[in-house]
Amino acid sequence: MSDAVAIAGVTRTFATGRGPAVTALQDVSLTVAPGEFVSLIGPSGCGKSTLLRLIADLDQPTSGIVSVFGKSARQARLDQDYGIAFQQAGLLPWRTVAANVELPLDLHRVPAAERRARVAELLDFVGLADFAGSYPDQLSGGMQQRVAIARAFAEKPSLLLMDEPFGALDEMTRERMQTELVRLSAETGAAVVFVTHSIPEAVFLSDRVVVMSPRPGRIREIVPIGLGPGRERGEALRENPAFYAAVTAVREALHGDGAVPVGVENR
Repeated sequence: MSDAVAIAGVTRTFATGRGPAVTALQDVSLTVAPGEFVSLIGPSGCGKSTLLRLIADLDQPTSGIVSVFGKSARQARLDQDYGIAFQQAGLLPWRTVAANVELPLDLHRVPAAERRARVAELLDFVGLADFAGSYPDQLSGGMQQRVAIARAFAEKPSLLLMDEPFGALDEMTRERMQTELVRLSAETGAAVVFVTHSIPEAVFLSDRVVVMSPRPGRIREIVPIGLGPGRERGEALRENPAFYAAVTAVREALHGDGAVPVGVENR
């Protein structure tokens, strides 16, 4: 079976119009297995979101290759092989909460009864079943983001690309959503590439944490987490000594001055 994501020697350079070009990513290579949860963490401006956009074919690398399930990133986008949840919810203001979640199913002509059942399931998952008939401007920012997360799951994608989707949530809701996300990704078998600034969040969610260097973004270190499958991760894990040890390992990788950037990464 093809890797969910394969990135080989990717560099992304942006022209500035005045002065030298800016290299956001430099010689990044990474693979993500089907069903694997991988988080990207690093300082602001290190290229985490840029890398996610390259996987999603919302941008193209200056050099190197990005493939998704053995296809080009462009073909994977056309085939709707992944769901996306970004920092901003991006909801359509004229559609209700239910209609926003239903949108990808509607576009792909899923039968009405199946659409309704899936939307009800997802709104229950994100705790918004009572707001199905509301409009985005009637919701808080955190609630809007939960709608966007539900929409990303709508078509049961084999890959989820998530750019700090929990950043707008209060801490209690954020932790609950983390628990539900690892459960749902484990149950569906979806691979996840998740961008975050939170070390505990990355550790709780992930099979591996990819630690990136300051710009130009490179892979500094890849930390295997080894806390068990997602379906077994509950709130008690946050008090487990193994959890604290993994948080420490990622923190040391993130702040370690002696770490050597990783070139080609092998599982």
